[in-house]
Amino acid sequence: MERLQKVLAEAGLGSRRRCEELILAGHISINGQVVKTLGVQIDPKIDKIKFDGKEIKSERKVYLLLNKPKGYVTTLSDPQGRPTIVSLLKGVRERVYPVGRLDYDSQGLLFLTNDGDLANKLIHPKLKIAKTYLVKLKGKLEASDIMRLRKGIRIEGGSKTLPADVRVTKNLPKNTLLKMTITEGKKRQIRRMGEAIKHEVLSLKRIQFGPFHLSNLKLGEYVYLNPDEVKKELKRFFL
Repeated sequence: MERLQKVLAEAGLGSRRRCEELILAGHISINGQVVKTLGVQIDPKIDKIKFDGKEIKSERKVYLLLNKPKGYVTTLSDPQGRPTIVSLLKGVRERVYPVGRLDYDSQGLLFLTNDGDLANKLIHPKLKIAKTYLVKLKGKLEASDIMRLRKGIRIEGGSKTLPADVRVTKNLPKNTLLKMTITEGKKRQIRRMGEAIKHEVLSLKRIQFGPFHLSNLKLGEYVYLNPDEVKKELKRFFL
């Protein structure tokens, strides 16, 4: 017997939290009866589970890396009608979800999967997954600006960021290029860090997420990862 939300997550309906929301909203039925209670135990080999009247079946676990271009939102649909990363996943039959996000004007590495358990683990704040970005900031940064970013800085909204690894890679006549690694995922965090030191982020590109690297993946393209290699890499990364 397994918890209903776990089975739903493994079938590709989203994270366990998202599946719990679907249950509470009355979207899920078991053997013809709508279920609105959490913690229900089922036997996926016997019980018939439906999502809005459509039977669901367990999918094979898949893991992808996508090089997201600017001008796409990291969601499966957008009420404003903006392009979503779904349009870049042609040929992917499974319903995959991004682990973490990149905003509309950012580009770079996204890790996607239909493995709800793994997704939940990777986004949990206690793990402090390292994420590395190439950042172009407007203007010339002083040493004090770099030190503030490294130590942690209070951003809009009142929260303070955790210490970050920040290195200047190039000083341009009017701008500064940085390589930044952070271990948290506040919304638009690096852009807000730039705002806090009065230097606008002009471009943002993620090149690493945990043990996964962008490498030579072309803009707008994706690649499947070997499930066994994913597990090995994550195990090595967390040792």
